[in-house]
Amino acid sequence: MTGFFAILDDIAALMDDVAIMSKVAAKKTAGVLGDDLAVGAEKASSFRASRELPVLWAIIKGSFLNKLIILPFAFLLSAFAPQFIVPILLIGGVYLSYEGVEKIIHTFFHKGNDHDEILEIETEEEILKAEKVKIKNTILTDFILSIEIIMIALGTVSDQPLMTQIMVVSVIAILATIGVYGIVALMIRMDDTGFKLVKMARNKPKFIKSAFVVTGKSLVWALPKLIQLLAVIGTIAMLLVGGGMYVHNIPQVHDFFHAFPIMLAELVMGLIVGLITYFVIEIFKKIKNSISKQ
Repeated sequence: MTGFFAILDDIAALMDDVAIMSKVAAKKTAGVLGDDLAVGAEKASSFRASRELPVLWAIIKGSFLNKLIILPFAFLLSAFAPQFIVPILLIGGVYLSYEGVEKIIHTFFHKGNDHDEILEIETEEEILKAEKVKIKNTILTDFILSIEIIMIALGTVSDQPLMTQIMVVSVIAILATIGVYGIVALMIRMDDTGFKLVKMARNKPKFIKSAFVVTGKSLVWALPKLIQLLAVIGTIAMLLVGGGMYVHNIPQVHDFFHAFPIMLAELVMGLIVGLITYFVIEIFKKIKNSISKQ
């Protein structure tokens, strides 16, 4: 009987350690979680209203799958090959920085192409095909951000027993998906909530009716503004996270930007890495096209 209570006491102590370390890890990953929210909301809000929730559910499932893939590899890398963690983070930084720069260039230099693409997509089959591509890109971006979140969380508990590491990092990974995409779901349904409030106001007393109508119309008006804002924040977030992987993981880069405010250093580095990657990819595209024409 004494042994049973000793086991319960050990479990309680473990849970207490996990709760404390989870709070510490959550604080350290808060910045990346904010970036993940901005990027996720911006990407998930670019679908038709009737498809928003099904698409978001597909993204959530993909995000959970990302975590299931990353977590075992993260623990194995931490235990047996920690030297590969930084190179993996840097590759992720290249991808995020490239996405941010590509979005900026597309916004300022290829505005007319969006309209042309919309006109080309006419059938339901083509729309669903384009939707699948967007979902795939969103899940890929989530994968990169998930690596960063999990690695930061793992770094906060690297001196803890393996079981504590597994439990703390798993809690952060699950909360990251539920928290981020739960907020995204609320955001993208703002307009529907607004329409419902306006509809509900019809049979209400005058004062309540006015409150419902004003609130409903405000939600409908605010959604496109919020999406535009998130598009800007999401782009900046990708550059910050991408550049931050270099600023925080390469001592020479960190020393070079030591006089800069940290966010400015991350942004500048993200732009540099993104521009280099963008031009390299564009050169390869031109070479490939010239070869295919011969």
